[in-house]
Amino acid sequence: MKSDNEAWFLTQWKRLGGPEPETEYRFHDKRKWRFDFCWPDRMTALEVEGLGHAHWNRYHGDVEKYNAATLLGWRVLRLTFHMIRQDDLTLLDSLMGVLSDGKSL
Repeated sequence: MKSDNEAWFLTQWKRLGGPEPETEYRFHDKRKWRFDFCWPDRMTALEVEGLGHAHWNRYHGDVEKYNAATLLGWRVLRLTFHMIRQDDLTLLDSLMGVLSDGKSL
């Protein structure tokens, strides 16, 4: 089951006409790390960060995951709790550009 924040993203993404993402995509062959949403053909992922990601131990685990993804060639974007609460679609617009031409952001 998706979180409220992930549901917000999917609703807004569909409204914007964004390409269908894969969900819970396992990107690392040794660790059990998964992306919330991704477009593997574009090596682009979106992580939806709830309030729990602000805790010290969770934050450091996220940094380890995102660094590993970057070293594997992934572009990882992060949608924060604050962006969602503000109904800020700026990142989603940028993501749309990245997925369409691979250069925007």
